[in-house]
Order: sequence, then C-alpha cells, then structure tokens
Amino acid sequence: MYTYTIILEPNYPEEGYTVRVPALPGCITYGWNKEEAIKRTKEAIDGFIEGLQKAGELIPEDIGRVELATVRVCW
Repeated sequence: MYTYTIILEPNYPEEGYTVRVPALPGCITYGWNKEEAIKRTKEAIDGFIEGLQKAGELIPEDIGRVELATVRVCW
C-alpha cells in the first residue's frame, strides 16, 4: 500500500477541484467537489501505478511534504 500527498486546487470561478500528485508527475485529475476529487485521485493513482508497473518502472514513494510559495509578477 502506498500513501501520497495530494494538492487540491479550487477551480475559480468555475466549480470543482483540480488535483495533482507531486510524487507522480503527470498524475492529475479533477472532481466537482472535494469528495469526488479525492475518489478520482485514488483511481488516477491506481491507473498511474499500473502503467508504471507495465512499463517496468519503479513506483515513486511520496516525498512527504509540499512547499507552497507566492510569486508576484508585474506586466
């Protein structure tokens, strides 16, 4: 069993959430609410790991933390 940190990003002004799995680059999904987003994330991770196994690649472990920063740009 694997445990992964996920990032849930609210989709403003639309509804729903985009979810990213930092330890699995390219593993991205969405849901109309948090519960659906988390459910779909579990399904996306399962599919992602299955693809890695079929390709004979190692399954990455979670890094255990995510850092957030704010960047200001002017244009």
